[in-house]
Amino acid sequence: MNWDYILTVLPKFGYATLMTLHLAFWGILLSLIIGVLCALVTTYKVKYLKVFVQGYIELSRNTPLLIQVFFLYFGLSKIGIKMDGFTCGVIGLAFLGGSYMAEAIRGGLEAVSRGQVESALSIGLTPWQAFRYVIFPQAFAIATPAIGANCLFLMKETSVISAVAVAELMFIAKEVIGLDYKTNEALFLLVVFYLIILLPVSIGISYVERRTRRAKYGA
Repeated sequence: MNWDYILTVLPKFGYATLMTLHLAFWGILLSLIIGVLCALVTTYKVKYLKVFVQGYIELSRNTPLLIQVFFLYFGLSKIGIKMDGFTCGVIGLAFLGGSYMAEAIRGGLEAVSRGQVESALSIGLTPWQAFRYVIFPQAFAIATPAIGANCLFLMKETSVISAVAVAELMFIAKEVIGLDYKTNEALFLLVVFYLIILLPVSIGISYVERRTRRAKYGA
């Protein structure tokens, strides 16, 4: 292991870490928005929209992210729609993550007992108020472990975006291996920086789980 070389390429990996976090942030944020909207459509069986949402979920969950990103980056350019690699990466992560988030949130919504809803309505809450103050907090608490797992999954999936020349961690590692033949050093730094990113997120998700667990009891 060449430690001097590792020190010289640390700035590259630092920049790549920021790019990875940037990709993950927007991908997760958009996937949560898509997930909530799709979960509402499927749970409350919104007419006409339900069929399209179910089709989107099946398409997204049953096609690899790499194919989705290639379609956005190379396929759409053939019909005049050109996007940079970062934009394609964010859209791809949101497209994939949205379906997983939708299923997680739908499971949470369906797990809230009917008695909770009827009790909320019986004390004079409107349907929106019942959803805002009774249904959604409990559904979120139930779905938190699955949402957290999906967030970690999407952060790791950012490595796929290197295929469209986005300088995230995997791209830089492959560049170091290809140009300088420093395989051990590149893989070592890749593991270290992914741990730096993912371990705090994993700990944070566990903390959120504990904090929200009482919500499913209406506390």
